Amino acid sequence: MNKKIKTDAVDQLFNAILCLKDQDECYNFFEDLCTVNELLSLSQRFEVASMLRNNNTYLEIAEKTGASTATISRVNRSLNYGNDGYDMILERLNHQC
Repeated sequence: MNKKIKTDAVDQLFNAILCLKDQDECYNFFEDLCTVNELLSLSQRFEVASMLRNNNTYLEIAEKTGASTATISRVNRSLNYGNDGYDMILERLNHQC
């Protein structure tokens, strides 16, 4: 975990997210919290991570998601050297949480 982001405010945000009960509540909360572009960027990164784990090429990912090679590279770096957060969630989704 990156100690730079470990703050009371981030803890409060994560606790709020953990209180969401369904997809409709997620839409309502995240539409209030994020701009449309921020939300689309987050979802794009998650889609990129999934496609990288499914061994898609950068070109395939860029064509399907519209992500830049810089974004794909950043997500790939997180997958390989990060905190395994993407892998944890992708595995849970494969088993439907």
